[in-house]
Amino acid sequence: MSDKLQFQDRLLSLGLGRVSEAAALASARLIGRGDEKAADQAAVNAMRDQLNLLDIKGVVVIGEGERDEAPMLYIGEEVGTGNGPEVDIALDPLEGTTLTAKDMPNALTVIAMAPRGSMLHAPDVYMEKLAIGPGYKPGTVTLAMSPSERVSALAAAKGCSTEDITVCVLDRPRHADMIAEIRSTGAAIRLITDGDVAGVMHCAEPDITDIDMYMGSGGAPEGVLAAAALKCMGGQFYGKLLFRNDDERARARKAGITNFDRVYTRDDLVRADVIFSATGVTSGSLLAGIKREPGWVTLETLLMRSKTGSVRRMTYKTPVK
Repeated sequence: MSDKLQFQDRLLSLGLGRVSEAAALASARLIGRGDEKAADQAAVNAMRDQLNLLDIKGVVVIGEGERDEAPMLYIGEEVGTGNGPEVDIALDPLEGTTLTAKDMPNALTVIAMAPRGSMLHAPDVYMEKLAIGPGYKPGTVTLAMSPSERVSALAAAKGCSTEDITVCVLDRPRHADMIAEIRSTGAAIRLITDGDVAGVMHCAEPDITDIDMYMGSGGAPEGVLAAAALKCMGGQFYGKLLFRNDDERARARKAGITNFDRVYTRDDLVRADVIFSATGVTSGSLLAGIKREPGWVTLETLLMRSKTGSVRRMTYKTPVK
């Protein structure tokens, strides 16, 4: 492969930032309007248009669903001009459609890009997830541990009491027993209604977010996006696919997955250097939301490269009609 067609993460990163910004900008007028589908579709359309301006041969490996289920940015869709390097793309045009519709915190537009064949083609099933931030020895916490054991192990590694640990958990009935067990250790819980990519990312910046660990089950595709973020920010991620029926196992086989009991690490899910961009839609712990004022819109974007460990926070102000 010539140098021209290699994955030039530095050159592509700013273009990727423009993609997440365009999706956020398109959803701005729909914040708090109560229409989840319209907000999501606006973000999808804008993200797709911007991706097709990039000089890449891109394939969506984590997207809006299968081709028959999603009109745009479906899994397997080819994007870009076709004149550049071959890349995998994982995206969520609007991570937190409900958050956007209700003007609740931490809605983001999210996209990651890596060389072709380096991202797990995660089927649309659940994944058990566990994440902590940087600075800990590998295996400090594991999926084999109970929730209370994870809290105790992390507190010991951090050199603090379990009462000083905060765990982020998706607020779902299926997590009731886990929540009770975590609270039995004295640890605090930050419940989130949606947006578990942002939930995992919170672990990477505990000094800012006050969150030390993420655990619970959520969508497997979002697990790949979260792993891409932590590959740039630092931190550990573990995921195991959860199957409720034979149909979901068939989806996994279609994606090339044969070991249904495998525990994936961060670097199993994203096996090469990755670039990642997230733009705030509604304000949260990670990013400021879209600020609208007469004639202007201001956005904040987190743009990261795993190769260098660079993390940029960029403010984009643009006139609007």
